[in-house]
Order: sequence, then C-alpha cells, then structure tokens
Amino acid sequence: MDFETRAIHVGQEPDPTTGAVTTPIYQTSTYAQEAVGVHKGYDYARVANPTRTALEECLASLEGADFGHAFSSGLGAATTIMHLVDPGQRLVCVNDVYGGMYRMFSQVYEPKGYVFDYVTPDEVSTNLAAHLDERTRIVWVESPTNPLLNIVDIRAAADAAHAAGALLVVDNTFATPYLQQPLELGADIVVHSTTKYLGGHSDVVGGFAATNDPTISERLRFLQKSLGAVPGPFDAWLVLRGLKTLAVRMRQHCDNARAVVAFLQDHPAVIDVLYPGLPHHPGHELAARQMRDFGGMVSFLLESEEEAVAMVARTKVWTLAESLGGVESLIEHPFRMTHAATADGPFASPRNLVRLSAGIESAGDLVEDLAQALAPVPVPSHSQR
Repeated sequence: MDFETRAIHVGQEPDPTTGAVTTPIYQTSTYAQEAVGVHKGYDYARVANPTRTALEECLASLEGADFGHAFSSGLGAATTIMHLVDPGQRLVCVNDVYGGMYRMFSQVYEPKGYVFDYVTPDEVSTNLAAHLDERTRIVWVESPTNPLLNIVDIRAAADAAHAAGALLVVDNTFATPYLQQPLELGADIVVHSTTKYLGGHSDVVGGFAATNDPTISERLRFLQKSLGAVPGPFDAWLVLRGLKTLAVRMRQHCDNARAVVAFLQDHPAVIDVLYPGLPHHPGHELAARQMRDFGGMVSFLLESEEEAVAMVARTKVWTLAESLGGVESLIEHPFRMTHAATADGPFASPRNLVRLSAGIESAGDLVEDLAQALAPVPVPSHSQR
C-alpha cells in the first residue's frame, strides 16, 4: 500500500465489537484477566494500550520500521534512547541541534559522566569517522537541522557510525516520514516529536522512536515500560488522527514554504534565507536525493537582533509562539525562545535569526502578513511627538 493509504488503515481496522471506523480511545488503566496471567494481550496501561498500539503500528509502517514505540513527548523518547548509553560512554551530536536536546545533554547527562562532542553538519556528512572512537555509542543527528536547516548525509553518517561500532539516531521531526525515511538510509533509530507535524494541530504533546533492529526494539520496549514516559490513550488517538492527513498537509506546508521563500529572497530587509529548496543552499543537492520535498520550515536573517525581535511581534496571521508543524503558521526568535538553552554555549543561534513554520493557510495571506511585518516602521514626526 502507498503511504497515504497506510496512514489511514494500518493498525486501524474497524472495531470488531461495534464496527466503529475510528480507533476507540481505550481510556483505562488496567484490564480484566480471565485467570492469573491469562488476558487478551493487555494487563496494565503503562505496558500497553490498544489505542497506543494502533499508533505504534501505523507510524512504524510510515517510517518503514518493523518496530515502533510511542512516548509522552519527544524528549521522553530521547531520554529513553539515552538509556542505551552508560556514563563514561560518548555521544557525538550534530552541533546545530534543537535547544532542548542540547539542554538535556549538557545539563542533565554531562554532569553524570556522559561524554558529548559536537560536530558541524558538513563534518558529519564528510568526515565523521575522524570524530569517532571506541567509546562512541551513539551518533545523534537532525536533518534538516533546527534552526539553521542544514542537511546531513544520513547514509554517510550511518556508514561511519557503524564502522566505529556506534548507532545512528536521526531526529526526523522536521522532515516527517512523508518526506524522508532515515531507516532506509541506514539509521538504526528514528525519533520524532509527534507534537509537531505528525499530530499537526498543536493540541497534543508526544514522542516516537522506531527501529528495524529487534534487539534495540526489545530494549526500548523494556525501558518504555520501566521508565514510564508513555502517552495517554487520548494523546495517542490525537496523533493517530493527525497521521491520516499527514501527506496532504505536508504537500501544502511545502508549497507555502516555497511561496514564502520566493518573497523573502527579494525583500531588501532580508540578509539571507536558509531553506534547502534553494539551489544555492549548500545541502540542496543532498536534500533533493534523500528527501521527497524540502519541508515547511524556513529561517532567515535580518540586519540585527533588535529588528528580528521587533519583526516577529508585528505579524498578525503568523502566530508568535514556540513549536512548529501545526496547521497554523508560527514565527519565533530562536536565540531568545526555542534555542535559549544554547545562548551561552558555543553553538548559539544567530541573534538576528527568525524561524518560520509555514502552516496551511492561504499562501497569499502569509506573504502579505510578512510584508507588513517587514515594512519599515515610520518614525513619528516632530508634530506627532
């Protein structure tokens, strides 16, 4: 079956009891057992829940994965994956990474004795082997990266990681499985914040990890049960509902991003536009090979931090907010918002950077709103002061 069909049907057969077409929300914490240890596959909801099972089966299918595991948040998924690493072992991470991941690595795990090194996207793609050693357990990358939208060669990173005996984890949140499937490119684990494009409506927080390795999956399932960072059934249901329209939404996100980029490129107040769909983007050819399209995220640079902060507050259709991937368009200032955790570190976001998450509204309205927000603010005349 094609992607769009699997998104609607895998793991979502009509309910055998009632015939309900939509997967029920099994809002229960425990399950009746016929005898001690004899049940219908479910005994306690932290271990498993039928609504969560439907989500795990569906999203694993979309990622081309044999195994999928849903979590209470993207960081909940990441925290669980981190339990594959022991203190004293090493993790190599792309240096343009989500601020929440950098905060977790640097402020939670590094003080406990975990070793982290950060490598540029270009080095990950072309020279990763030089940065790996026998202590390296995981290579962690995003592609496209957040917030500078760099592209990482996933196949090359996988080959280098495996040669060193390490696992490659790819955060596929920006691309989604509709645009990119890291497991097919050699990744060992793909991770998502399902809060973003997969849920798609800014009404749920969740995470997901998928793999084709049965040993990794068995360990993640054990950790999922033992650490407890699991989604509730209603949260799982909301993400499952979002998956049904993922393909059509992603096509519109990409179309709107292209329209926005075309406008920004020609605007005199914009210093540079960061978008892998642009032919001059350093990762353009690579993105064209490993992605179906270039995504709905756009970043651009203005003349100064003050202009960036003022501009993001002037939009009316674009909502000033953290997060991304919803049907509504969002705008933010990474240095002070999503990536504030990196502001004092060596990989701080540019102070004059603005990040956009293009929603699915009218592209004309989105461009018009950016135009008015970027227009010079008139200085009051003497008589008006």
